[in-house]
Amino acid sequence: MDYLDYVQMTTGQRFVYKLKSFFMGIPGAIVKLVSIVGHFIASFFSMIANGFKGYGERFSNGDTGTKLSYVIMGAGNFVHKQIGKGLLFLAAEVAYIVYMVSFGFQYITQIYSTGVNIGGNIVNGVIGNEGPIYGQDPDGLTGDVIINSDTVDDSNKILLFFVMTVLITIAFVVVYVANTKSAYAVQQIEQSGKKPMSAMEELRSFLDERFHVTLMAIPVILLLIFTVLPIIFTIFVAFTNYDKNHQPPGNLYWWVGFENFADVFYTNKMKSETFGKILLWTIVWAFFATFSNYILGIVLALMINKKGIKFKGFWRTMFVITAAVPQFVTLLVMRILLDDKGAINSMLGTNIPFLTDMSGVWPKITVILVNMWVGIPYTMLISSGLLMNIPEDLYESARIDGANAFQQFTKITFPYIFFVTTPYLITSFVGNINNFNVIYFLTAGGPNSDSYYQAGQTDLLVTWLYKLTVNSSDYNLAAVIGLLVFVICAAGALITFNMSKASKNEEEFS
Repeated sequence: MDYLDYVQMTTGQRFVYKLKSFFMGIPGAIVKLVSIVGHFIASFFSMIANGFKGYGERFSNGDTGTKLSYVIMGAGNFVHKQIGKGLLFLAAEVAYIVYMVSFGFQYITQIYSTGVNIGGNIVNGVIGNEGPIYGQDPDGLTGDVIINSDTVDDSNKILLFFVMTVLITIAFVVVYVANTKSAYAVQQIEQSGKKPMSAMEELRSFLDERFHVTLMAIPVILLLIFTVLPIIFTIFVAFTNYDKNHQPPGNLYWWVGFENFADVFYTNKMKSETFGKILLWTIVWAFFATFSNYILGIVLALMINKKGIKFKGFWRTMFVITAAVPQFVTLLVMRILLDDKGAINSMLGTNIPFLTDMSGVWPKITVILVNMWVGIPYTMLISSGLLMNIPEDLYESARIDGANAFQQFTKITFPYIFFVTTPYLITSFVGNINNFNVIYFLTAGGPNSDSYYQAGQTDLLVTWLYKLTVNSSDYNLAAVIGLLVFVICAAGALITFNMSKASKNEEEFS
């Protein structure tokens, strides 16, 4: 379609055309995303290949000190009189060897079996360095058996320390490669007739030209410990049978491959149907929760910022108060008001099951409406700031051309706000997919249904995940759900953003 045909369309036709173009563009966006992921993977392996190439070139072109540093870390620095730096590399190598020999290697070897199962859940006893652990007889005999706690393996401990050992090994490899690069670099400096940096000069550089390394060191370490380590642990758990029947150390869990994923998608009928229903409701909820807040927030901002409206600051303050009150307090109060015998039903003289309708219709409508109450003020604040930045000349030109208020909104106001707030809109959608508070504090995922596996009619994927871990100890299934939520959110956000004008035309607004 050419531009002339497009401008001759009515507003409704343009909306249908854009909607059709959006959905028709999804396959292309998916292909683009796959291409980006493939390019990233190819770049990663290319980087690894170049790393091996450089590793070999440094060895072949290196002097005695550089070659020796491939075995004894820091040797190249010692040879070229960088004693302090050499000691640091040598200390890292010694520390890693001691760690692996005394602690890490045993968890590498045990990861295949995730421990020796003692045969059942703990019946009674004390878990610790002292005192026995009582477990079921591993041979199936009646009565309890006393097992020395020092001989009991713990699947969680094995898996956690295995992941930690892998991360430490990766960090050591990075330091090891840096050691070879440092040895070769100092060799080249001396061969060029220059003097290598002293230890004090190296330290001062971390407060000057390499200050960014100093600033990022602690955040990266904390990120690895508190984010990367749990994520990798969760990924591994998704491939085990870690549930209420396999609780270490009394009864260990083991690897089951893709069995949990198969249960979620087709093998286990109740689990797969529950996942399908909750996924559909999660998408519906996220759509209405996002766009109702977005559209009505913009409308509210337009009403308040309209010329002739008095006490604009007062009206903004009144709506912002709902955002100032802690969200969980508002939700708990609304839960009390909307109870079957709450204030709203009493005042109306009705018995509307706002939160308890077994069909799930009323609770789903209710959570969407309550979310509008707590969410619209945020969009109103953002839109108010954007409305003040739209050049008045655009509106004057539109009025001269005969555009009415609705046309000015559809041609100027909304396109401008949408262009600027597209990233916010995407993050809001992803945030609503994981909106734990509104669902949990209002309905707790209820009303419960026998056709759902450990879930209720209004549960989102994230609240179902919470119930699986806290209520039923189905950690393996919860890990699968967590991974699927991540894939859905990440893929959806990347595809949508790459299709938007905010991504394609970052430097302009049209």
